[in-house]
Amino acid sequence: MKSARIFALLIASTLAACVCGEDAYSAESSSSSPSPSPIEDNRPEFKPTELEAPFLEQFTNDWSTRWSSSEATKVTNDGGETFSYVGKWEVEEPTVYPGLKGDKGLVVKTVAAHHAISARFKTPLDNTNKALIVQYEVKLQNGLECGGAYLKLLTESDKGIQAVEFSDKTPYTIMFGPDRCGSTNKVHFIVRHKNPLTGDYEEKHLSGAPSAKISKISTLYTLIVNPDNTFEIKVNNETTKSGNLLTDFKPPFNPPKEIDDPKETKPTDWVDNPKIPDPDAKKPDDWDEDAPVDILDEDALQPEGWLTEEPLNVPDPEAKKPEDWDDEEDGDWVPPSIPNPKCEDAPGCGEWKRPMKRNPNYKGKWYPTEIDNPLYKGPWAPSKIPNPDFYEDLTPSNFEKIGAVGFELWTMQNDILFDNIYIGHSVEDAQKFAEETWGVKKKIEEEAEKKEQPIPEDDDTPVSLWEDPVKFLQQHVNEFLAIFFENPLEAIKTKPEVAGGLATVAIIFFSLLGLLFGLISPAKKISAPHKKTDAPTPDDKGADKGESVKDDGSEGDNEAETVTKRVAKKSKTPRIE
Repeated sequence: MKSARIFALLIASTLAACVCGEDAYSAESSSSSPSPSPIEDNRPEFKPTELEAPFLEQFTNDWSTRWSSSEATKVTNDGGETFSYVGKWEVEEPTVYPGLKGDKGLVVKTVAAHHAISARFKTPLDNTNKALIVQYEVKLQNGLECGGAYLKLLTESDKGIQAVEFSDKTPYTIMFGPDRCGSTNKVHFIVRHKNPLTGDYEEKHLSGAPSAKISKISTLYTLIVNPDNTFEIKVNNETTKSGNLLTDFKPPFNPPKEIDDPKETKPTDWVDNPKIPDPDAKKPDDWDEDAPVDILDEDALQPEGWLTEEPLNVPDPEAKKPEDWDDEEDGDWVPPSIPNPKCEDAPGCGEWKRPMKRNPNYKGKWYPTEIDNPLYKGPWAPSKIPNPDFYEDLTPSNFEKIGAVGFELWTMQNDILFDNIYIGHSVEDAQKFAEETWGVKKKIEEEAEKKEQPIPEDDDTPVSLWEDPVKFLQQHVNEFLAIFFENPLEAIKTKPEVAGGLATVAIIFFSLLGLLFGLISPAKKISAPHKKTDAPTPDDKGADKGESVKDDGSEGDNEAETVTKRVAKKSKTPRIE
């Protein structure tokens, strides 16, 4: 079908050239149509929100007055220091599926590098007996194969948050957001909790963390922690995980009240096997442990039609000995084998062998039956004692004061964009903020993504030249061919612009084809002017011996500086006539 379409196109092109030729001059002299105006960008303009919160960031033009990149170093093995956070940050509009016009975000710019940047709060955030809402957008413009896209809420300290020293060692209160590498794909929710007895800190990890959404469209991540210790994680405004701080974290926020007595050990005479072999059981006299599992089936018969004289494989009758095969050097040539065609319709070929069957007398190794152990005492466990490290924090939702927010990441992908960060206490304000930002841009980004999807082959919806030039031309050519197969002249009259275009393409094609043949045609050989006779000359004799003859500057047939005659792989005895 494809070759027929190409042949039809060539015929149509030739006819179109003839029919449309007389109109060429008028087409050239006609006034040209005005050039189309550029595609208008109808996206709405970005406008900063009027909402307020303890911390709210949209990365407007003054963003650098709030955010500072880290200059932290780390100690090397030899005791020196090296700059760790070399990853670059930029604030720019997205390049993949852009949403609102003029809407910028914080972008990770360096591949396979550590990045760290932070912004202080005007006033340290204290959520005691208040809800805490953390919400922000992540746009993975190059996807995410291995790397983090989470944020950290940094713990307020007496000396304050030192942005230039921000690193993985900087104390944080909450870590929240997506992370993916290898088999790991989760939305982290980690709380750094202080032991009220010892003052030590321990990370508490959410059990069964939800999966991160890997998408080039902006994804909204929301964390809500309520004063009653309940929490909720939303991805794109849909709840993906909910629970309670006191029951859904490992290790738990509160240690157990009792623990096993570490001083107790299992008594040596403690019997914890509920069953034992029956000491009175005996192996039956007819029990044969050496009997094989399978034996020959003596009742089996050779299937009727089995071709015992036919081999399973035969030489390929269509195989031919290669022309360059040399029996003396390569040995006797043997054609390759193929499955015997006579065996295809037969139950089998070759020697018939009796099959195996299960041995009815097989019993395997004998073991005595088991009986209840009369000395069984049950499973042993140490006694419980009060836990000396026990404490009870009934309100782990009252986090330590938060002084800043930061991104401290390592990633193999660049162009990860963060935007519209909300950290506060109002679920309603966070939702409203999401509606006027993420909610608006999500629709625009989804439409942009749809336009990049491949058009199905059966999609015949008419489009304009400016909407999709390729599809526009394809539809018109298909319509032209459909008419051409019925009536060629009618097709040319109905769609003269398509016919003219095809004719032009055909003329260019045949011109290039003729030029190509002209270039690859072999040039006529020119006889060597210096060869005057067929009689042997000194250089000929030298060549026959496979020697190199150097030109001594005298006149003769040897004009090259050095002439070497290649000796064949296998010399032949010259024939004497």
